[in-house]
Amino acid sequence: MYLLIPAAGVGKRMGSDRNKLLLKVRSQTILAWTLLSAQAADEITWIGIISQPIDWPDFKSILANLRLTKPVELIIGGSTRQESVYNGLQALPATAEQVLIHDGARCLVTPNLLNSCAQAIRQCSGLIAAVPVKDTIKVVEESGIIQSTPDRRNLWAAQTPQGFNVELLKQCHAEGVRQSWEVTDDAALFEKCGIEVRIVEGEETNLKITTPQDLAIAEFILSSRK
Repeated sequence: MYLLIPAAGVGKRMGSDRNKLLLKVRSQTILAWTLLSAQAADEITWIGIISQPIDWPDFKSILANLRLTKPVELIIGGSTRQESVYNGLQALPATAEQVLIHDGARCLVTPNLLNSCAQAIRQCSGLIAAVPVKDTIKVVEESGIIQSTPDRRNLWAAQTPQGFNVELLKQCHAEGVRQSWEVTDDAALFEKCGIEVRIVEGEETNLKITTPQDLAIAEFILSSRK
């Protein structure tokens, strides 16, 4: 299975002006932990890291230290996540029929979840890892007034990996460019094109590292796995 890792984010909410995937959690960078999970996932056979060339010297150093046995390619990212994934799709080997896309900042993903998504995408056109929402959610107007309270039983918090049929995802991205759609994940492109996306249950610990508090939580989770 082919894996694309969008890895172009700057850690503004971290209070950092560098790529947040270069920040360390315990003994490794955020990116390294993500790559180690991909290395340990038997289903993953090829890895593409989508990023800006300014980060490539650091990324190459990480890769040299990890000594992964799977092929890894560095792919030039775009100005948005959507553009970056589009570039990643063009860089996939011609043999790629399905692809997983996993945010580099979700460094706590387990090999089991990567394997489950890789197996499931062979049976459908699109999927996302997600977990049921625990909190009551409120839809709020700009004025701060609550509009509605959706039924929590129908709400899931989206994660990655997200998996797709490569040809369909390329078509959806092309349609997104044509219609100037701006989306925050690839599943939304499928939804806009009327293509079904199924849920694979994710992991509560599969959080996205965004704030310094997330770094502390990640430290705790990783230490508990040893």
